[in-house]
Parts: sequence; C-alpha cells; structure tokens
Amino acid sequence: MNSTLETSIFLRFFDRERRKIYHARLMYARPFIDSLDFARNGQRISGEAPVAELPRLQDMLEDPQGILSYAIRGGVDKHGEHFLDVSVSGRCKVRCQRCLEGMDYPIQLDTHLILRDQTSLDQLEDEEVEFDSILADAKMDVLNLLEDEILLSLPIAPRHEQGACQAAGGENRHQEELHPFAALAKLKSN
Repeated sequence: MNSTLETSIFLRFFDRERRKIYHARLMYARPFIDSLDFARNGQRISGEAPVAELPRLQDMLEDPQGILSYAIRGGVDKHGEHFLDVSVSGRCKVRCQRCLEGMDYPIQLDTHLILRDQTSLDQLEDEEVEFDSILADAKMDVLNLLEDEILLSLPIAPRHEQGACQAAGGENRHQEELHPFAALAKLKSN
C-alpha cells in the first residue's frame, strides 16, 4: 500500500480533525472505599453496575445482561460500631432448575453490615449475632461487596412457579406427574 492510501484509511476511521468518537464502549470504573473512614464520616455512594462486571455471579446466570442499581451508606451506631447499609435492586436472568430455561429473577436486597477487624470476626464465629459482619478494609472493592451480597441472596435452586415451566413434553409431562405409575401400566398391558 502506498502512504497516501494508508493515511486516508486512518483519517476515515479515526477522524482527529472533527474529534468524533466511533463506537466508544461505556466503561464502568470499579469503585473502592476505605470502609472505616466511609462509615465514620457517614458517606454515601450510589451507582449502577452491569451484571457482566460481576464474574463470580456468571455461573448462576443464564444471561449476563442487565444493570443493577446500588446504594451504600456508612455510619456509626449508638454502640460505636461502624456499619454499612447496602441496597441493591435490579433484575437478572437465572436458569430454572426444573426446565433449564432462563427466568427473570428480581433482585431487591437491603443489608446492614457491621465492620469488624479480623480478631473480632474470629471471636464471633461461635456467637449468635443480630447483624452480619464483614472485615473492615482500607481498600474495599464495592462491586465485590455487592456480588457477595447478591450471591448470598440468590436461591440455591431457582425454579419457575408451579405450572409456569415450559419443560420438554409440556402437557404430557404434567400428566405423568399426576400418574407416576402410568408407564408401568403400559408395560403391564403389553
């Protein structure tokens, strides 16, 4: 190729004169907080996180599409304990364990988390506590925190409501559920 042809191709796709951006993908910055400082100062953070940015959640999902809205508020309670109030809402698509098809699953969780050091957490293992506790971190990844809370809130075996599954066989499968020995009756008549 000659240099004028290469230059014209470059200018056509990367137009520096008019400063156009071609197909720029939105990038979400991973937010980090100093959890104790965040709580001590009563700070708040909110935003949106794409479901695709939560890699541990992907194994539970049928489809990684979707956006989750979140809000985190820090504070100190009357006992002097630092806490985070975490709220997450949105929808994701999980796999029904009955029919193995995708199903919409609403996520709406509100959690109160007490911030503790490692020694306090170790002491709590045998005690029954009112609120969940997490390790205070000077560089806490907010998306990891959200992913942990979402994973804890998801059902172990999600299923459509009774009768809402589109399982293979449809009506015949429903009839077999009503008559579990129907297959044996067919064998007996032969």
